[in-house]
Amino acid sequence: MKIRLPFRFSSLALAFAGLFLSSALVASAAEPRVIEITANDTMKFSVTAITAKPGETIKIVLTNAGTLPKEAMGHNLVVLKPGTDAAAFSAAAVSAKATEYIPDSQKDKVVAHTALLGPKKSDEIVLKNLAAGEYPFICSFPAHFAVGMKGVITVK
Repeated sequence: MKIRLPFRFSSLALAFAGLFLSSALVASAAEPRVIEITANDTMKFSVTAITAKPGETIKIVLTNAGTLPKEAMGHNLVVLKPGTDAAAFSAAAVSAKATEYIPDSQKDKVVAHTALLGPKKSDEIVLKNLAAGEYPFICSFPAHFAVGMKGVITVK
């Protein structure tokens, strides 16, 4: 014996199924692109150039793959606003140990930053709605920028 459902019920079920599927597609489209970067005891980032589109959401995951203690070889990733003098920021950071090398006098130049990481630790930042431009990123631990621990996010 076949049971026939009223037309209205099956139309309603299809409408809900369509709404559910379109919501799932929108949610997956909104997921940020993940960029994994490692830093180690040689004072280098594994990734130094990132390209993004205006308005794109990206998540940067920084992992300190080194073995030296945080006090001797901590790493962070600081994304600066376009046009910021990264060398001047780095110079100011040297005396900012109490704030994990993010100088209070330069906070207005920071888009986002990770925590200062010890060995085998990770942290992440999410960047949303970046406008077109070049965003320098650095490790602000003393001397790391000077030996090349830097990169750029190009939004175009």
